Amino acid sequence: MAEITRLSFNQITISNWSVSQAVEGCVRHGIHSIALWRHKIEEAGLTPCVRLVKDAGLHVSSVCRGGMFPNPTAAGRQKNLEDNYRAVDEAAALHADSLVLVVGGGAEVGLGEARRMVADGVAALVPYARQHGVKLGLEPLHPMYAAERSVLVTIGQALELASAFAPQELGLVLDVFHIWWDPQVLSLIEQSRGRIYGFHVNDWLVPLPDLLLGRGMMGDGVIDNRMLRQAVDQAGYGGPIEVEIFNRVIWDTDPDQVLEQMIERFTAFV
Repeated sequence: MAEITRLSFNQITISNWSVSQAVEGCVRHGIHSIALWRHKIEEAGLTPCVRLVKDAGLHVSSVCRGGMFPNPTAAGRQKNLEDNYRAVDEAAALHADSLVLVVGGGAEVGLGEARRMVADGVAALVPYARQHGVKLGLEPLHPMYAAERSVLVTIGQALELASAFAPQELGLVLDVFHIWWDPQVLSLIEQSRGRIYGFHVNDWLVPLPDLLLGRGMMGDGVIDNRMLRQAVDQAGYGGPIEVEIFNRVIWDTDPDQVLEQMIERFTAFV
């Protein structure tokens, strides 16, 4: 069983909460870490967010998200890169463990070009992140998202991209929803030793009710969260474990009930 002190609340799990509501919820339920989303940071303002988190004594496990590098035009790619610079600034101000990168899909430019643009975008972003003391965490997504969200779809692919940079600059954020199916997942997690910046838990419901908004609470699906958590631990990661769930039913449930269940399920299944 993972120590409950490692639990981090990813605020997308209760998507209608503001940053202040999310911070207050963490304090109310004894949660020590939080992961903040950039659109919520923008709504509240970065300076107030920094103050809220600091005053509550919370640790920021990640800022979600940077990335989305591919674009058909050079001007579009530059605009995306500049947005990533702002994301680094936000992660630095919040002293986040990492900035999560969802790198972008191939629908507009094709898979090959998208992968090249991702590699170029990451290479341009790493020096800026290094200057600001921010670690960049590549999050490989399930292959079903390759067109719209990420051409980075396996741990192995993410490791290959990260290998050109220092382990303290570019690493991986592993989400069970995206990696549980991989026949080589355990050996790939071990190969990621020294580059694991974050770990996300949730569940894969059967049948999957929605490709994006159909994740389940731990224990409601088929993912062996504990096995994957133990593998990540054995590979040297001992940091916060984020509960990150995109699900309309959960979003429509009383937030405090969700947090109570989240803590209960974390204890039972992670």
